[in-house]
Amino acid sequence: MLINSISNPKHKLMAKMMYSAGLRVSELVHLKPENLDIRNGYGWVRHGKGNKDRMFIIAESVKGELDSYISKECASSDSYIFRGFSGHITTAAVRSVIKNARKNAKLSKHAHPHTLRHSFSKHLIENGSSVAEVQSLLGHSSAETTMVYVHLASPKMIDAVSPIDSLLIR
Repeated sequence: MLINSISNPKHKLMAKMMYSAGLRVSELVHLKPENLDIRNGYGWVRHGKGNKDRMFIIAESVKGELDSYISKECASSDSYIFRGFSGHITTAAVRSVIKNARKNAKLSKHAHPHTLRHSFSKHLIENGSSVAEVQSLLGHSSAETTMVYVHLASPKMIDAVSPIDSLLIR
C-alpha cells in the first residue's frame, strides 16, 4: 500500500529499490549506473556502512523500469541514478517521500525509509531464506544483527511438527 500510494514515477522507483533490494537510504542516493548489472539482476553498494562494498539483488519486477529510467535520466554511467540539485537526491528528500506515502496510504504505523529495509529482511526470512543469505544481502558483519529479523518474522515460518503429533497417543 505504501509503494502504491506514490504517484511520482521517480519516487516510486526509489521506494521499490529500497524494498526490493534492502537498501539503506544512503546507499540508494549514492547508486550509479556503473554499479548495476540489471540484465543479471544484481548491483553493488560501493563504500556503504563501515565503508564496505556489498552485492544486492535487483528484482525481476523492477529491472525494466530501472533500465528505462536510467536510459532517460542518466547522462553518464558515473552520474547518480537519483539526482538532486547538487548531485544526488538527499536522504531528507527520500524520507519526505516515504512520510508522504505513509500519509497518502493512510497507514497507522510509522514508516520511514529504513522500514522498507526491515520489511525486505523480514519477508526474506518468512519466505524461507536462511539467516546467512539475509546477512549477506544486508551486509551485516554479524549473524546476531540479522537474527533480529527471525524474531520479527511471522510464526508461520516454523514448519516443524512435533513428533508426538504423528503418534497415536491418548
